[in-house]
Amino acid sequence: MKLQAKLFLAAALLLLYFPIFFLMFYSFNAAGNMNHFEGFTLKHYKAVFQNKRLIVIIMNTIAVALIAASISTLIGVFGALGIHYMRNKQLKIGLLTLNNILMVSSDVVIGSSFLILFTVVGHYTGLGLGFWSVLVSHIAFCVPIVVLMVLPKLYDMNQSVINAATDLGASTYQTLSRVIIPHIMPGAIAGFFMALTYSLDDFTVSFFVTGNGFSVLSVEIYSMARKGISMEINALSTLLFLIVMIIITIYYFLSTGRERRRRVKAGVL
Repeated sequence: MKLQAKLFLAAALLLLYFPIFFLMFYSFNAAGNMNHFEGFTLKHYKAVFQNKRLIVIIMNTIAVALIAASISTLIGVFGALGIHYMRNKQLKIGLLTLNNILMVSSDVVIGSSFLILFTVVGHYTGLGLGFWSVLVSHIAFCVPIVVLMVLPKLYDMNQSVINAATDLGASTYQTLSRVIIPHIMPGAIAGFFMALTYSLDDFTVSFFVTGNGFSVLSVEIYSMARKGISMEINALSTLLFLIVMIIITIYYFLSTGRERRRRVKAGVL
């Protein structure tokens, strides 16, 4: 890589991450503001963990993210399989288009649409906005992410391997469980972690579909910020950033280890 390209990359990364590191730096400020740094302290993090309501919201956020990512991964994998092996090309293109709509649509449009839907459903069923509305909304915008992660693995798969399994007497279930699923598993894992990250990070859609008795972390941070700048927001945002970075790091090591084992196995064979 040329020196100019390295300098440009370094400048771009600095521009992107400087506000985050600036926020993280002042989360340890004993002065309790972002004007000047007086000394190192962990009292803002202590205040976060002593806030019982905030702890409940954090647990709600993690629960919604894990459940939404798991369900959307399951739906996305079978959805990608159905789209890939669909014989009707027009229907296939139509489903792919519908899948991509949630990826390119504005979050405000998606959030307001779900708000109208849940308001109508609640009028007839008595169900208000809360955990279930946030969960369904998160699953809805996470499924297309998983589908887009799994489809390239299916397109990359050698059809001869499936034909060989069929010729050797494997049933449809055996072919799916022992040939296709192991091949697309890296894409499914990537889709799971992407869905988990999107769910943890989402604000706009969650803002529309949360009720009075239920909230998620992004909406709570927004509510706290409207009351004024608090170092608790910095500490909370730092923790959220670190959680996402840990998730990405875990996925990186899992994918790298799997690829290394695959290469070693291929070398032995």
